[in-house]
Amino acid sequence: MRFVWAVAAFVLATVMIGAGIAQRTIFQGPRTETTAISVEEDTPYLLIDGAVLNQMPGTQTLRAQTEGDIYASYGRTADMEAWLSDTTYTHVTLAGDGEVETVVVEPEIDAIADPATDAPADGSATDGAAADASTDAATDDAAADASTDAATDAAGRSPVGSDLWLDEYQQKDLLIAPLQLPKEMSVLVASDGTAPAPSRVTVTWPLQTSTPWAGPLIVGGGILMAAGVFLYILGIRHARRKRGPRRKGLPLPVTEPIDIAIDGDDKGVISSSARTRRAVSSGRRAFAFLPVVAVSALLFTGCSADAWPQLVPSPTPTPTATVIAPDGQQAPAVTKAQAERILTRISATVADADAAMDGDLADTRLEGAALAARDTNYKLRSALGDYPAPAPILAKPLEIILPQAYDAWPRSVIAIADDEESKTSSIMVLTQQDQWSEYKLSYVGSLEASTAIPDLAPAYIGAAAVEPDSPFLVLPPDQVAAAYADVISKDAESEYYDLFEADGDQLRASIAADRQRRRDEFNQTANSGASTGTLEFSAVAGPQAPFALQTVESGAIVAVNINEVDTAKPTNADAVIKVENNRTVKTLAGADQSATGFETTFSDQVFFYVPNAGSNEKIRLLGYSSDILDAKIL
Repeated sequence: MRFVWAVAAFVLATVMIGAGIAQRTIFQGPRTETTAISVEEDTPYLLIDGAVLNQMPGTQTLRAQTEGDIYASYGRTADMEAWLSDTTYTHVTLAGDGEVETVVVEPEIDAIADPATDAPADGSATDGAAADASTDAATDDAAADASTDAATDAAGRSPVGSDLWLDEYQQKDLLIAPLQLPKEMSVLVASDGTAPAPSRVTVTWPLQTSTPWAGPLIVGGGILMAAGVFLYILGIRHARRKRGPRRKGLPLPVTEPIDIAIDGDDKGVISSSARTRRAVSSGRRAFAFLPVVAVSALLFTGCSADAWPQLVPSPTPTPTATVIAPDGQQAPAVTKAQAERILTRISATVADADAAMDGDLADTRLEGAALAARDTNYKLRSALGDYPAPAPILAKPLEIILPQAYDAWPRSVIAIADDEESKTSSIMVLTQQDQWSEYKLSYVGSLEASTAIPDLAPAYIGAAAVEPDSPFLVLPPDQVAAAYADVISKDAESEYYDLFEADGDQLRASIAADRQRRRDEFNQTANSGASTGTLEFSAVAGPQAPFALQTVESGAIVAVNINEVDTAKPTNADAVIKVENNRTVKTLAGADQSATGFETTFSDQVFFYVPNAGSNEKIRLLGYSSDILDAKIL
């Protein structure tokens, strides 16, 4: 009977294990779904819309194949369409019936007016009108040619390294990119911007093919198989006991005959071969369990989570506090990861420019007050070998990122980066003038150690830019520079003095101390001291336009440019102003003395927190940098 149960267990175990394996193999079905994108016309760019990528749930795997280099990037659909607006490209979208379709999009060209529409109704025209019509026609032809040339140039534009992309991939012959993009994002596929984009492109999604009974069937079959082996061993043991001799009396131990031919110490010793054979036989029966246990363990470990029924419901996520974007607010200019990548590129380029003192290279990533300060530094370092290099641009880690919420251009970002080695922080403004330009750093300043940053919107929401003449702040952004310059010049006598927080304002303190030091040095000079010359200080708003982004409390972070001007003039007709001990002024002015005097300009890049008009707070200094800008003979 034990053999019957053992055979039944074996049969049932085989059926269960086979059914479980079949669910994971031949009955499981395909694990992925693939859509092939058919491209009939050769264009340099292929834009795959987010709707195509989200036909099915789950992650997307992009696969593109062609000979040579293959490039792919992704970003917001609106940004990518703007980048491609001046060239011809293939747009892959979903039709109304849900089918994938490809559309060739031509570059946007302004409508050209027809000169004939301006002619009189009777068909007559004066010579002047005819001449005007001819001129207009020529102008239109030139505009059409210019548009064609622009489209041709755009077709050769490489997409590699654009600051618009959230991420990019480059491979040769075959590109495989794992993605997980929402509908608002698209993928751009190209070769080099000149050659046709890859025509063999597919998008693959994983399918949810769970087999919840495969695991229980395989494990249950393994347990039944082990039980069958156990019953089989019991049956063999029971059968052997039945065939054994049945004697009356006490059983005698089994002995072996003594081998009288053995000499030496072993003579007369009973052989233990019988015990050895019994031990080996017992070991074989024990070893019979090992294949069953090994197979069961192997089958058990081969079952993944989707091979088991989900008896415990998925935990419900706990909602967290979030900031809701105002109605109608546009998308943020960049993500935090994107901003870090942009700043890393800017930092590397500026570092190369600093090392080579290359103003043209610096111009590719700097503008405004930041570029002007660098140009002056390069001029001084080329003449004065020991003149210090400017501080490097900090890139990582980004402590704070506040992108402008704006879909058009120019768009800007305020970023705060920390330097762990020097324990310093920098606050910066980065601006992208149009969709084809790279971000450039226009303002940069050092933060004070005790600076309290106002509450800012999270990076995934961004902040709206504040108009230069906004009346909703304590002081409009376009008046902040002039007002602060007036405070620097007049101190407590300025009409704007009470608008600015004096406590913790290290810039005003450093300017006052530096002016006093230079005045003392000027008064002690022999030829142009207080009796023969004057040294006057002033401060004015700089030429760079202010920039402001809104804070949570309806205030704003405002970046402005202020110029400090020092004027040294003789008061005696026979006196001259000498700057032979001032190497920077001497180098920039190109002379070491002047009978008319010298004018030295310092450029300050200053960041303020300006509260809203109804607040009792004062305008607070956040950070600044100060560099010599120019020196000249009056």
